[in-house]
Amino acid sequence: MSIKSTETFGIQRKIVANMTSESWETIPHVVYVYEADVTDFWEEYKRLNLGRHGERKITVNTLMLKLICEGLKAAPAMNAHIEFNRKFVRGKIHTMDQIDISMPMVLPNGEMMTINLRDFGTKDLDEMTAYLADINARLENTNLQEAMLSVSIDNTISGLKKGKVGQALTRVLGSKVGKDRVRSLTGRAKKEYQAIPETERITKRDIEQGTVTVSNIGSVYRGQKGAVALLEIIPPQVCAFGIGAVQEKPGVVTKKTGKKEIAIRKILPICIAFDHRALDFADIVPFMKRLDEIFEEPAVVHEWSAQAMIALQKIAV
Repeated sequence: MSIKSTETFGIQRKIVANMTSESWETIPHVVYVYEADVTDFWEEYKRLNLGRHGERKITVNTLMLKLICEGLKAAPAMNAHIEFNRKFVRGKIHTMDQIDISMPMVLPNGEMMTINLRDFGTKDLDEMTAYLADINARLENTNLQEAMLSVSIDNTISGLKKGKVGQALTRVLGSKVGKDRVRSLTGRAKKEYQAIPETERITKRDIEQGTVTVSNIGSVYRGQKGAVALLEIIPPQVCAFGIGAVQEKPGVVTKKTGKKEIAIRKILPICIAFDHRALDFADIVPFMKRLDEIFEEPAVVHEWSAQAMIALQKIAV
């Protein structure tokens, strides 16, 4: 057996490898796979998109982000960061006042970058749609190496401030020395890239740590027939969500007569991972109960869109 090919870690893979390694080394994960019957919810979503075209159309991904935000509002303990000193067994949990979602997104060239979707808890579906359209437009003008390098430098400086001198030095050596060094833009290419206004490309602020991470695996392959069973929590966050694809499965339906029968239903699996140092299972129950309420009364999705509410008011008149 021989090696077919070898690819050296780039800056993006280095950052991901470092953060996920820290996650598994330091965080006691608890995982629950929440499976919801979204048959009626799915039909309401299709009604919500009637008459919408192009950038005005609300994607399933946007709807899922709104769903997660609604759940987090009911369970604010999940939208938090943790500080923990294992040596002295001392810790703090900081509950955040806004929901900033870290979400992995695919660049036009196929590479992945995690974007901070800031203050999504206060946005309606139309505002979310506009925000994501702006992000996608700026991604097309973004050099992944340059954007990631700015974050790596910030992380190194932060480590120095916390007294992690050894870690900082080895990071600098790893990024600047040898075949594995990070090759950033130089000379004219760098000047041309920096000349692009920050409002037209992804900057350090867009990829800073959010309050929770949401990975929509279902959007990568909608034909999948499984569910995310485990995913890493990125410190200092205490929660991560893995959204699968909507799948048709047999389910129990209760008729108006009270009779139960088996029918084909649309099922949405959501993996909920949480840090057991910060949360117990009871802390995520309000999140699931809120989602249960939404799926039982799916017409609420129209209240999440300013445009939909205006349309409903016109119909009522």
